[in-house]
Amino acid sequence: MLPKLFYESGNLSNFLENHKSSLKKEVENTNSNELLNLSEDDFYKYLIAKYTLNCPEIRDNDIYISDTSEVEIDVSQDPLRSIRDRSRPHYVKGTSITISIPFDGDARLFRYKPSRFTSIFPSGIIHNQELQLIYETLDYDDKKIKGFYNHELGNMKKYLNWVKEDITPFNNVLDKFSREIVKKRKSKILADLGLANVLGLPIKRCNHIPKTYSIQVPRKITSFEKPKASTERYDQEPILPESEYENILRIIKSMSLVMERNPNSFSKFNETQIRDQFLMILNTHYEGQATGETFNASGKTDILIRHSNKNVFIAECKFWKGEKKLIKAIDQLIGYTSWRDTKTAILIFNKNKDFSSVVSIINSAVKSHVCYKRVNALKDGSLKDETVFSYIFNQPKDKNREFYLSILAFDVP
Repeated sequence: MLPKLFYESGNLSNFLENHKSSLKKEVENTNSNELLNLSEDDFYKYLIAKYTLNCPEIRDNDIYISDTSEVEIDVSQDPLRSIRDRSRPHYVKGTSITISIPFDGDARLFRYKPSRFTSIFPSGIIHNQELQLIYETLDYDDKKIKGFYNHELGNMKKYLNWVKEDITPFNNVLDKFSREIVKKRKSKILADLGLANVLGLPIKRCNHIPKTYSIQVPRKITSFEKPKASTERYDQEPILPESEYENILRIIKSMSLVMERNPNSFSKFNETQIRDQFLMILNTHYEGQATGETFNASGKTDILIRHSNKNVFIAECKFWKGEKKLIKAIDQLIGYTSWRDTKTAILIFNKNKDFSSVVSIINSAVKSHVCYKRVNALKDGSLKDETVFSYIFNQPKDKNREFYLSILAFDVP
C-alpha cells in the first residue's frame, strides 16, 4: 500500500541509475565459467527482458467500483457546522467509495517522481496491479464523485506520460549497455586465462586466387528465467570467424551460378558429382583443406573443411525431396557435428519445376525443428536473397552449445 503515487520514494532518475547498476552487478556476480559457457545471445535476451521497464498503462475499460462502506468522517474543521470544540475530532456517519483502476506494467514506477511534475501529485494506493482511489462523502452526490474520479484519473495519466518520457531513453540503450558490460567482463576473464588471442581461428587462403568472392562484410515480460550453463572449467575452442564462414557460403553460391549458366554440363550429375564441383572450387581457395565423404562424429559428411585437425565447416548436399527429407537432412547433419563444430550448411539442389514452392517451404520447415533457436542475420549483402537461409541451432543435449546452420537452395538443370 502506498500513500502517494509519484513522490514518496524519490526521483525517477535515481531509480533508473540504480536499475542499471543492478544489471551490471548481476553480470559481474555471474560465475566466470558459467558466463563463458552460456549462450551469449540467450544471456542478452534474459538481461533485456528482466531490466526493460514497462511503463504502467491504465486499462480504461476495466475500471470499476470495488467497495462502498460506511465510515466515520471527521468534520471538526467544517466551518459550516456548529461545533463547540474544534480542537478535538468530531465524527459523523458518511460513505467511503473505492474506485479500482487496473493497469498493466511495472507498479514500481508509480513510486518515483519523473523529471517533469507539478505541485499536485496524484494520490491513492496501489494493491497488486490496481490503483485504488478512495472518496469519502457525507452526501452521495454523483456529480462530485464523477468530478473527483475524472480529475484524479486525468492527473495520473499525465504523470504516466511523463514517466514514459523518462524511461524510453533508458530502454533504448539497454541492449547496447548489456552487450558492453557482458563483453567487457568476458574479455577480462579470457585475458586472465591467457586466451584472449585465440578467439578466432584463421584459415589460410591461397594468395594467388583473385578476390572475386572476397566482398567486404558490410539486431510483455512478466517473469525472467536466467539461462543455465555449466560452472565447470571453461576450455577455449577453435572457431571459424563469421567472415570466413560467409566467404565459404559466398563461394558456394557463386558456384551455383556457374551451374545455372551451363545447364548442359551439369544436367546429368548426381549428388556426389555435384558435391565434387563445390569441393574443387573450395580447395582452390583453402589449399586442399576441403574433403568429401569424411568420417565425423556419428557418420560421413559430404563436405568438410579442417584446420589443424579441427573441423571448422561441415556441409551436406541433398536433392530436394520434400519437407520431411529436409528435416531428416538436418538431423543427419547434427549427427555429424561434434561439440567443437560451429559452422554448417545444407546445399539443396532442386530438379523439380516449381522452385518457388521449394523456397517457400524451407523457412517454415527449418523453424519447426526442435533444435532451432533463431534466425542468423548474414552481413554479406550478396547472400541476402530468397534462396539463402541462415539460422542458429543448439546441440540436442546442450542448449548453450550453439552452431550455425545455413541452407542454400539451387535450381539445377
